[in-house]
Amino acid sequence: MGNSYAGQLRTTRFEEVLHNSIEASLRSNTVVPRPVFSQLYLEAKQPTLHNGQVENEEEEDGSESNSPPIPYKMKPPPEGCCTTDGFCQAGRDLRLSSLVSEPQDLPPGFLLVGALSAGAPDTLLVCAVDRRFLPDERGCNALLGFSGICMGCGEKGFRYFTEFSNHINLKLSTQPKKQKLLKYHLYRNDQGQLVRGAAICWKGLGKTAGGSSALTADSVLLVLSGTLNTGPPKKRHKGWSPESSAGAESAVKTPPSSSSSSLTNWTKPGHGSLPRLSGKVSDVQVSSLLQSCYQNCQALPRVYQHYGPSPIQPLSVEMQILLTVYYLVQLGPDQVPLIEDLEQIFMRSWRESHLSEIHQYQQPQPGLSLPQAPYTLPGLPLPQAQPLTPSQLPWLANLAASSCGGGVVVLGEKASMALGLADTFSRLMEGQLAHTNYVVIICTAKGQETESCMVVTGQHQCRALTEGMFSPSDSLREISQQLSSGMTQELTTFCNSLGPEYRVEWREVRPIQLVVARKLLSHVCAIADSSTQNLDLGSFDRVHFLICVPPSEVTFQQTVLHLWNSGVLQNLGLEQDCLSQREAERYVVKMDQEARARIDDLIQEANRNPNTLFILVHDHAHWDISRCVGGYGASGGDSGSGLVDSLLNSCQIRDANNILTLHVTSFPFALQTQHTRISPYNEIHWPSAFNNEVDLYLEKTQYFGVSELLDSTRSGSGLPLLRYDSSFESMASVLEERFPKLHSAVIRTQVLIQHYCVAMMAVSGRSGSGGRSQHKHTSVETLEIVQSLLSSAQRCPSHHGHMVLLRLPSLALAGWAHQRLVRIRQRLGLGERFEIILGNPSQTLSIGQSFTERIKTWLKIQETDWVPRTYLELEALPCILILSGADPLGESLPRSLKYCDLRVISSYYLQRTALEQELGLAAYLVRVESQGSQPHGHAPDLGSDLSESDSDKLNSTDNEEKEGGENGERCSYNSPLSLKSDLPGLGHTAPSLPHPPSVLQTPRTFPGSIAADPLHPHTTPPDPHRPPNTQRRPSKSTSLDSSSPLPPSLLQGCSWARGVSRPPSLLLPRGLYDIIKACHGSGLPRCTSFLPHRSVTWASSFRPLLSKMMTCTEQSLYYRQWTIPRPHHMDSSNRPAKGCTDNFHPRRLLLSGPPQVGKTGAYLQFLGILSRMLIRLMEVDIYDEEDINFSGQLERVQYQSTCASWPVTDTLRGMPFDYTVHDPKYEDISTVYCPDYYPNIDGIPRHQEDVYLRRRTDRIKLSKYAAYNTYHHCEQCHQYMAFNPGYQMSTLHAFTFSHLLLGEEIQLYFIIPKSKQHHFSFSQPGGQLESMRLPLTSDWNPDCIKSPIFTPTTGRHEHGLFNLYHAMDGAAHLHILVIKEYEMAVYKKYWPNHIMLVLPTIFNGAGLGAAHFLIKELSYNNLELERSRRVEGGGPPADVWPFIILSDDSCVMWNAVDLDSHSTSGPVERSVSLKQVLQHMEACPDLTQFGLCGIRKWSSHSPGQGSGGGARHREPFSRGHLHDFLLLNVDLTQGVQFNQNRFTCDDVDFTLRVHSAGLLICRFNNFSVMKKQISIGGYHTFIIKNKMTDVPTSVQPSQYICAPDSKHPFLATPAQLLLEKYLQHASLFPLSTCNYTHPILSVDCYLNLGPEVTVCFVSSRPRSINICTTGLLFSGLLLCFWDSFVTPGFLKNFHFLKGAVLCVICADRSSLRQTVVRLELEDEWRFRLSDEFQTANAKEDRPLFFLTGKHI
Repeated sequence: MGNSYAGQLRTTRFEEVLHNSIEASLRSNTVVPRPVFSQLYLEAKQPTLHNGQVENEEEEDGSESNSPPIPYKMKPPPEGCCTTDGFCQAGRDLRLSSLVSEPQDLPPGFLLVGALSAGAPDTLLVCAVDRRFLPDERGCNALLGFSGICMGCGEKGFRYFTEFSNHINLKLSTQPKKQKLLKYHLYRNDQGQLVRGAAICWKGLGKTAGGSSALTADSVLLVLSGTLNTGPPKKRHKGWSPESSAGAESAVKTPPSSSSSSLTNWTKPGHGSLPRLSGKVSDVQVSSLLQSCYQNCQALPRVYQHYGPSPIQPLSVEMQILLTVYYLVQLGPDQVPLIEDLEQIFMRSWRESHLSEIHQYQQPQPGLSLPQAPYTLPGLPLPQAQPLTPSQLPWLANLAASSCGGGVVVLGEKASMALGLADTFSRLMEGQLAHTNYVVIICTAKGQETESCMVVTGQHQCRALTEGMFSPSDSLREISQQLSSGMTQELTTFCNSLGPEYRVEWREVRPIQLVVARKLLSHVCAIADSSTQNLDLGSFDRVHFLICVPPSEVTFQQTVLHLWNSGVLQNLGLEQDCLSQREAERYVVKMDQEARARIDDLIQEANRNPNTLFILVHDHAHWDISRCVGGYGASGGDSGSGLVDSLLNSCQIRDANNILTLHVTSFPFALQTQHTRISPYNEIHWPSAFNNEVDLYLEKTQYFGVSELLDSTRSGSGLPLLRYDSSFESMASVLEERFPKLHSAVIRTQVLIQHYCVAMMAVSGRSGSGGRSQHKHTSVETLEIVQSLLSSAQRCPSHHGHMVLLRLPSLALAGWAHQRLVRIRQRLGLGERFEIILGNPSQTLSIGQSFTERIKTWLKIQETDWVPRTYLELEALPCILILSGADPLGESLPRSLKYCDLRVISSYYLQRTALEQELGLAAYLVRVESQGSQPHGHAPDLGSDLSESDSDKLNSTDNEEKEGGENGERCSYNSPLSLKSDLPGLGHTAPSLPHPPSVLQTPRTFPGSIAADPLHPHTTPPDPHRPPNTQRRPSKSTSLDSSSPLPPSLLQGCSWARGVSRPPSLLLPRGLYDIIKACHGSGLPRCTSFLPHRSVTWASSFRPLLSKMMTCTEQSLYYRQWTIPRPHHMDSSNRPAKGCTDNFHPRRLLLSGPPQVGKTGAYLQFLGILSRMLIRLMEVDIYDEEDINFSGQLERVQYQSTCASWPVTDTLRGMPFDYTVHDPKYEDISTVYCPDYYPNIDGIPRHQEDVYLRRRTDRIKLSKYAAYNTYHHCEQCHQYMAFNPGYQMSTLHAFTFSHLLLGEEIQLYFIIPKSKQHHFSFSQPGGQLESMRLPLTSDWNPDCIKSPIFTPTTGRHEHGLFNLYHAMDGAAHLHILVIKEYEMAVYKKYWPNHIMLVLPTIFNGAGLGAAHFLIKELSYNNLELERSRRVEGGGPPADVWPFIILSDDSCVMWNAVDLDSHSTSGPVERSVSLKQVLQHMEACPDLTQFGLCGIRKWSSHSPGQGSGGGARHREPFSRGHLHDFLLLNVDLTQGVQFNQNRFTCDDVDFTLRVHSAGLLICRFNNFSVMKKQISIGGYHTFIIKNKMTDVPTSVQPSQYICAPDSKHPFLATPAQLLLEKYLQHASLFPLSTCNYTHPILSVDCYLNLGPEVTVCFVSSRPRSINICTTGLLFSGLLLCFWDSFVTPGFLKNFHFLKGAVLCVICADRSSLRQTVVRLELEDEWRFRLSDEFQTANAKEDRPLFFLTGKHI
C-alpha cells in the first residue's frame, strides 16, 4: 500500500484508507486521526540517504506507510519512583536553574547539554552526553545511537535515548528523539556559573561539496522552504514532522564572503527537500512560512471528506508555484509578502477551479463571505481544464516574471535543488541580483516530483521577514543588546552629523454606559436563573470586588482614580473603610508578583464570607494570556509570564461559588478560540454605531476609532488624520541599507529623534549657520508637530498647550531618546516651554517641579506634596510623552493629545491585536453637539488643515454635561481631563477629578483662571467678584476647573481650548499605513484578516473572510470556529471532558468594546447596580399603611395592662366589639355601621382600582425569619424545598365528605409527598386516606407547631411565600397549600415537597370564599374523624386540637412589641419568627374559648399612636375585624360558615357573623404581620371577559346586569362576581349616599355597596348579638342569601325612610317572586316590572336575579 500514486485519487484505496482512519479513531482517545482525504493525497518519498545510509533523524518504528498515526506510549515508571517534571526518577533535581552553581564531575569525552522538558517548556534539564553522539559545529559527524549520564543521581550506562528520556521524566507523547530534545550546549561563564550556550546543530549544514569559504558577518541568507509535495518517507507516514524533512538530498556550499554583499537574504523552501548548506551557517535563515502555507492549502476542507470519492482535487504543486510567482511579481519594491494574502489567492483559485463540484457539497454560510483574494492579480492564470505539467511550469513562470524588470528571477533546474541554490549564490556574489528581490528555484528533474524554493534577496524584504520571525519581546531584547554593545555608535555619529546640536467635573453616567452596565447585570441574572444553579444571587447580601490591571503604575493610579470618583465605594457601603484615594488602592491590584498575595487574600475572604459575592474584574484581559506550567509561565508568550493564568484560572477561583470573573478588553480575539473558557452567551459587546445601536441611547458623543481614521484618508478634503511621513521613510530606508546589521527600530528611532532635534532648532530660531538648510534634515510633519507644541503654549496667556505622544516600544531606546531630547531642549533654552516625559510602565510618572506647580495652579490644589500620577492629569500641559513598553497597558491619555507619532513601531510582526492596540492610542469620542450646525450623528470636520488654528482634541469619553454654580446652570464645556479616558466609573478614558456641584457651590475656571466654553462661546463669564471656593473633597483634589465660558477674544489665543472637536493626528510607518489602508472585498481593512494574536493559530486555511456586516457576536463565533490556541496559550489546557463539546466556566463574563470608549465606567456602574440589586433581593415591598376609619370621639378606656401576655376572657367580653373595618386595603368598601363611630366626611372616596395603584409600601430588609418564594435557595432549606429527587415522590389521595349546604358529597384530593405522609392516617400503608393527624390540646413540644396551616393560593406558584422554613425557625409544622385543580401541575412542579389540597373542578372559577369554606368544613370533618380515632384508641374525644391557621400567601414577616423597651416614640417592635408567634398564641390558657383569633397588620407608625388621637393599639388585645392571618377554632365555629360564593370581603362578612353568633374574637395587638406587595396572581385578580370572544374586554359595570329575557351580550364571568362588582359601582341606594346616620339594613350578609354607603349588619338567627336599632331609620334594605329565620315579623322590627330602596337577590326568578309573597313585601314596598334584573350570564351559567323596590 505505497504512495506511488500520490496526488491522484485512487478509488481502490478509499475503503482501506477509510478503514484505517476508523481503526485509528477507535484505538486512540487523544490523537485525532489523519483525515481520509489527506491520506489519499499524501505524496510518497523514499528516505533521504546521507553518506550512504538512512539518516537517524528520519528513523521511526512503525508499520505500513499508510497506517494512521499511533500515539507513543511511554513505559510506565517503576513503582514509587519520582515523576515530577524537572527531576529524575530518583528524585534528584535536574533543572539548570537549580544546578547553576553546583560543581559537576564529568567523565572524559562527555559534554553537558540542555534537554527540553515537555511538561515545562521554559526549563532546561542538565544532561551529560558522550560527544561522539553529538554533532560538531557544522552539524556533522554524529554517530547513531546514544550514551548518557544522569546529572541528578549519577546513574550511568544509558545506551538508548528512549530509556534515558524515561529516567529524566520527559513525559513525551511522541517517539523520543535526541535531535528534538537535546537543544543546547552548556558551559560555565567567567563567574563559574553554568549557563546556556549555542544551540546544538542537529539539522546542520552537512558536509561541504567543495571549498570552505562562507558568508561574511553582514551577509545573511534567508531560505523559504517546504516539504509538502515530496511528502514523508514511508516510516514517517504515521507522525512525520514537516521540519524533519529539511534533510539534504545533496549538499550546497554557501557563497564566499564579499564586501559588496551587504544583504539580508531569506530562503523559503516551497516543495521538496532543502539540500544541506555548508559554510557559515549563521548567515543563512531558513523559514517554514511558505512550506506551512503550501501544506495548509493542500489539505481539503473537512466538509468534503464525508462524501466519499469526488472529483475535487487540491491545487497542484505546479499551480501553487505559478500563483506564487504571480503574487511576487505584483508586489511593489517596498512591499513585503504576506502569507495571509497568498493563502487567499490559493483559496480563490481552488474555488474557481472546482466551483461546480463545491456547489454540490457546500451551501454558502449565512453571514460569512466566501474566501477570496484581497485583490485581483494581474494576468492571473484562469483555472485550466488540463492540469499544468512540470515541463510547462518553468516557461510560464519565466513569462510571468518577465514583466517585473528583474525584480523576480525564476531559475529552472532539471538536475537538483542543490545546483539551483549554488547558481543563485553565484549570481548573488557576482552582483547579478542587485535589483532582484526574489529568486524562485524550480526543479523539474525527470522522474521526480516538482520541487521549489524561494530565496529572498531584496534588502527591505529580507529585513522585514527576518525581524518578523522574532516575537516582540525577542526584538526588544535584540535592540537592548545592540544599544549596550555599542553597535549603534556609528549610526549615532552619522545622525548627529546631519544637523547641529482644570478642573474636571464629575458628571452623570453616559446613557450608553448605563446600558452596558445593565447588560452585564442581565447576564449575571441569566446565570443565576439557569437550571445549573451555578450562581445563587438570593444567597448574597453584599458585593465585594477586586480590579486586576496590567503592571503599569500609570494604569494602576488611573484605575484607582476612576474608582475613587465613581461613587461605587459609597454604593457598596465601603466608604467608611476607604477614607482617601490612597486607601482605595486596596481594591485595585497590578498583575505582578505581589498580586499573588492579594488574590490569595480574596480567595480566603470568599471562603470566610459565603454570603458575599466577589467580582474579580480582569481589565486589559488580552495582555497576559500565557500558560502557566508548573508554577512558571510558558515560553512563547509575548507578554506576561503566565501569572494571570496561575491566579485567575486557579481551581480556587474556578470552584468558588461566590466569585464571578469579568474579563474586560478592547481586543477579545485571543480569548475567543475553540478552547475558550468563556461561553458565547456570557459575552457582552459594546453597542455598535454600525447598526445605529448608539442612536437608541441618546448619546451626545460619536466614537472615533480605526474605521473613522481610515475614512478621513478617503474624504479628499484637507490633510487626513491618518498618514505617513514620506521624508522620514526615505531617510530611514537609506540608513537601513547602510547599516544592515542593526535592527530597524534602532535606525528609525535615531532618525526620528534627530528629526525632532533639528525641528526644535529650526522652530526656536537657533539652527546655527545652516539656516533653513537644516530643514532638509527633518521632515515637514516633524516641523509641524514641534511648531504646534511650542507655539500653542506661547500664544496662550495661561501657557496651555498640546501633548505629543512618541511611541517607542523599547525601554532602552526610549531612555536614550529621552536623554537626547532633554539635552537638546536645555541647550536651546526651552526647558520651561514644554516638558519631556518618559513613560515607563514600571515607574511612576515624573515631571519637573515647575510644571507640577503649573498644573497645581490650574487645578487650584493646595496640597504641597501633590504630584500628578496619571497622564490624564497632564491635561493642557505642553509636553512630549515618550510611551515605552512592548504593548500599551491601558494608559489613558488626556484630550490635549494632538499628535500620535507611531513612526517607529514595527510593521513586521503583524497580528490584529498588536496593530489595533497601537492604533487605539488615538481613539477618541467626539461630541456631536459641538459641531454647531452640523446634523446630529455626523462626524466632525476632519478635512481641515493641520495648522495652528486647528482644533486639538475633544472632551473625555465620559459624561458630556455637567452643572456648575448655585443656580444649577448647565455648562456645556467639559473639563480637560474628561474625554480621553473614562471618568471614574465611566470607561477606559480620563478619570474626571471632579468637585461635584453639590460640593462646590461656586463655578470655577479652567487652567490658569481662564474659563472657556469653546462649544458655546456666546455664554457669559461668571461674576468676577464671587470669592473662590477653597473647600475641596479629598477625592477630588486633583481637578482642572472648566466651568466658566471663555470670551471669544481669549479663545483665539488658546489653541488648546479651541481643539475640542478634532481627534489627534496619527503618523504611521509606510508599510503599516499601506496594510491598514488596503481593504478586502468585504469592505474591512486587510489587517482584520491577520492572525488575531501570536498565541493562537488558524484552524484551517479554508476559512471565510470577516465581513463588514458581521456583528460583534458573529465575529466572536467566527474566531471561536477558526482559531486554536497555541501550546503556550492559557486556554490550550482547557480541553472539554469526554462526551462534552465545550468546557466553559459558568461564572465568567467577557466585556469587549473599542479602546477609550468607556468600559471602565460601565463595569464600575455595573458593580453599583449589582450591589443595589442584591440589596433589593434582600428587601421586599411591604404594605405600610396607617389604619383607617378612626373617630376622634372614641372612648379612651384602658381595659387590660399593656404588659399582659394573654387575654382574660371575662375582660375581653366586657370590651365593645369594633364593627368598623380599619384595614387600609378596604378603604373603598362600604362602612359597617357602629353607633360610636363618626366618619370623617372630609375624605374623598376612592375606587378600588385606585387603592391598589396607590397603596403605600416601604422597602424592608428581610429578617432571618422571613417567608420566601421559589426563588430563594440556601443550604439550610435545601431539603425543605426538596430539590433532592428522593424527596419529590408524592402520591394523590382522595378524601370524601358530605355537606348539607352543597347537597352532595365533596371529593377533595391531597397531594402528599413521601416525606410528609407521617402527618396523615391511612387504612394501611399506601392505602385509603382516613384523616389528617391532629395533636392533643394537652400536647406541648417546643420544636413543633400544633395548628395546621392552610394557605389558599392561585396564580402565584412562583411568587407565593410558601417557604416557611426560616419563618418557623426550623420547627416542625404542617403546611397545606390549597390550590385549584387546573393549577395542580405547576404548583407541584415548583413546590414538590409541599402538601397540597386540590379543590374540586367546579371551584376552578370560584373566589376566596369557596376556598375558605372548604378548608373550614374539611377541617371540622377531619376533627370529628380524629376524635373517633382517639376514642377507638382509648383517649378522650374532646382533647383533640381544634384550631387551624388560615394564612394569606403574601405574609412575609412577623413582629412582636418589645414590652421591655422604653422609647419616647412608643413601644418598639422587633422581628420574631412565626414559630414564636404561634407558640405564644397556642399557649394561651383559655384559647379553646375563643372562636377566632388573629394579629395586627404591621405599620411603620408606632403601635401606640393613632392619627386621630385614638388609643387603638394601646390595648394588648381587642375585639374587631381580623384579616390575612387567622387562628380559627373549627369546633366552636361549626355553625358559622364562610360563604362559598363570595369573591370579595368574605373575611369581613365571616367576622360579623362569628361575632353575631356570640363567639369570642380576639386580636393579639402585640404581634403584627407584614404583607409583601405581590402584583402577580392572587384572588383579587378578576378578569371580566365576553362569552363570545373569550378575551378580556373593557366592560362597564352597567353591563354586568341586564333585564331578564333580553338580548344582551353575555359575559363569561361567575354570576356572584358580576353581582358584587355591580353593587360596588352602582348607586342602587340614593338615599344612603354619604348618609351615615341612615344606613342600609343588610340581613345575614355583608356586601360592599360602594364607599359612599354605610351598611348595618343584622343577623336573623335567634340569640344573635346585634346592634341596637331602636329609633334608627334605614335608607334601604338588602336581602341576599338570608337565613330561614327571616320572617315578615322580623322585618317589621325595622323602620325605613320614605323612598328607601329594597333589593332582593335570589338564585332564580321563581324564588324571587316567592320571597316577595312569603315576606309580604308588597305591603310596604312598591315594585315595577322594569325593576327586575339578572346578571349578564347565559342560562347554563346560572345567573343571579334581583328585584328592586321603593318604600311606600
